[in-house]
Amino acid sequence: MGTEGDGHRPSPDRLTELLRHARAAARPDGFLPFDRWMDLVLYAEGLGYYARAKSPLGPGGDFYTAPHVHPLFAAAYAERIRTVRAAVGTDRPFSIVEVGPGDGTLAAGIVSALGPHLERGHTVHIRLVERSTPLRSTALQRVRAAAGPYEVPVRVADSLAGDGPFEGVVVTNELLDALPVRRLRWDGSEWRELGVVLDGQGLRAGEGPVIDPIPGRALPDHPEPGLVFEVGAVAEAFAREVADHLVSGVWLLDDYGLEEDEIVHGHPGGTLATVRGHQSGSDALASPGELDLSVFVNWTRLRAAAGAAGLVPVADRTQAEALGAWGFPALFEDAVRHSGGAEAEVRLRLAVKNLLFGFERFRVLELAPAGTAGRFRAT
Repeated sequence: MGTEGDGHRPSPDRLTELLRHARAAARPDGFLPFDRWMDLVLYAEGLGYYARAKSPLGPGGDFYTAPHVHPLFAAAYAERIRTVRAAVGTDRPFSIVEVGPGDGTLAAGIVSALGPHLERGHTVHIRLVERSTPLRSTALQRVRAAAGPYEVPVRVADSLAGDGPFEGVVVTNELLDALPVRRLRWDGSEWRELGVVLDGQGLRAGEGPVIDPIPGRALPDHPEPGLVFEVGAVAEAFAREVADHLVSGVWLLDDYGLEEDEIVHGHPGGTLATVRGHQSGSDALASPGELDLSVFVNWTRLRAAAGAAGLVPVADRTQAEALGAWGFPALFEDAVRHSGGAEAEVRLRLAVKNLLFGFERFRVLELAPAGTAGRFRAT
């Protein structure tokens, strides 16, 4: 088994400690539901995938997100945020809260594009809610450097709810797909909870009876035997947290997923995937703490949870459609004019092609508190 620094396998001590935490969290028979396993291997302090010193993001990591493709992505977000702020009122405190900012690339790009348009004495501030200690430090440093020239205060927080109710925007880019999920299997007569078993035989996949209630929308009715279905209870709880604290403004939710019918009929084995070195896999027990785990967002359940909490859609469209509505074409043309040469223009056009056509499964769902949504409609 290699060392932590090789990027492929955890060190023996780190793996031992991670499995010790897993055993402590397991039921007396050694069974640990999948959501608890996913939480540990991704987020356990000092042990989980996102808690490693080496960032998993970007071309040199395991995967990249749209903000890493080109700054125009963040610039389009900034344009949308400008319209939201105008609707809220530029004379009022305005919070830009990014939950799961990773290395801070998106937030830094947003403030770099938004900053030149801010008036003297503005009341815009940025809050970064990042669970990973190494990523939190990186993001804070990067975003503060970008925000400094525009006198935009930036700080980190433990949760979205930490400051109480606020007006502004909540930004989540590829967050919900990485939140822990419960995995259930229909055996023909009842749902079974999937997870892992930690016992004298080591670590292996297992299942047990569903003990805890399944919150929110009802599970699929009369499914085919063997169907594996993922329930994003943490994501649905986060929607309720946004609803409880966003008084006025918009939640900009950008992620990949499908409607529930598409998931049930198109992915009967579930949508769980692993990523390492830009290569996908499916073994969630391999190299604990060294693989990214993610699932498709179930848009049907997510919208239902948000609606029950008091959030209503302002817009619901593909990522490419959202970028277009937020002024991306004009931003692109301006970037072409200032590209500085043929080679730079070619790189720009390739990056834009990736943004518009390389994220086909991504949707942008804009949600606002009921009764205010009309103020924030985008074209």
